[in-house]
Amino acid sequence: MEKHLIVLDLDGTLLTDQKTISEKTKQTLLKAKEAGHQIMIATGRPFRASSVYYDELMLTTPIVNFNGALVHHPKNISWQMKHSPMDISVVYDVVDSVDKYQYKNLIAEVMDDVYIHEEDKAFMDIFNMGDPNVLIGNLKGNLNEDPTSLLIHATEENVSSIREHLEDVHAELIDHRRWGAPFHIIEIVRKGLNKAVGISHVAKDLGIPRERIIAFGDEDNDLEMIDYAGIGVAMSNGIDQLKNIANEITLSNNEDGIAKFLIDRLKLK
Repeated sequence: MEKHLIVLDLDGTLLTDQKTISEKTKQTLLKAKEAGHQIMIATGRPFRASSVYYDELMLTTPIVNFNGALVHHPKNISWQMKHSPMDISVVYDVVDSVDKYQYKNLIAEVMDDVYIHEEDKAFMDIFNMGDPNVLIGNLKGNLNEDPTSLLIHATEENVSSIREHLEDVHAELIDHRRWGAPFHIIEIVRKGLNKAVGISHVAKDLGIPRERIIAFGDEDNDLEMIDYAGIGVAMSNGIDQLKNIANEITLSNNEDGIAKFLIDRLKLK
C-alpha cells in the first residue's frame, strides 16, 4: 500500500476524555508506522503540552502547534521551523476592543513564555504544563514581543458576541477559534494560519500528496484540516459542522475511533 500521512488532533480525537492514548489506538498507530506510513500531530496546544504524546508514539516527524502558528521538527534542529506570531500592536488593539465585553481572563503565549492577565488558579495547571516561564499581570504592561497566540477566557454566553466582534473589527488581521467544552476560550492567531497550512508544509517535505493524507479531528480548529486532507475523518463526538464536511465519520475518542478507521482503511492487523 502507498505511504499515507496520518494527522492526529489531540484533545477529543487521539486522547480519551482522561487525556490518555488508549492502548489499542497506540498499538494501531505503531503498526501503521511499521507498515511505512507517516504519523504526525496537529494541535492547538503548544509543544510543551503535546511533547509527552509525541514521545509516547515515538514520532520522528514535524509537528503543528498553536493551530498552525508554529510548525517545527522536534527531532531535527536543521529543519526549517515556521513561526508566525501576531504583531503585538494588533494584540493590544484586540485587548482594548474586547474590554467592553465580560471576560474572565486573557492569556498570551510567546512560544513557551506565558503571560496571564489575572491570576487564575483554575487555569494554572493547564498553562504550567511543560514548565513554561509564566508572568502574571496586565498584558499591556508585561507583553513586550509578538505573541504566538492570544486566548480570551470568556463566559459561555459571551463567546459568540466576542467572536462576532472580532470578525467585524479585526478580521483582516487575525483568525480565531473556539475551544471545546468545558473551556469557553477563544484562541486567536495571525490571519491565514490554521492546521491545514502547517500540514501542507509538512506533507510537501515528506513527499506525500494531498490525496494520501488521512486527518482526524473533532472541533472547529480542525475544519480546514479535515477539508484539506484527501481523507478527512470526523470523530463521532465532534461538532456537527465538522461532520458535515468530513469524508468519513468514525467512532468517538473514547471508543478507539482512530484505530477502528485505520485498521479498516490501511488493512492493519
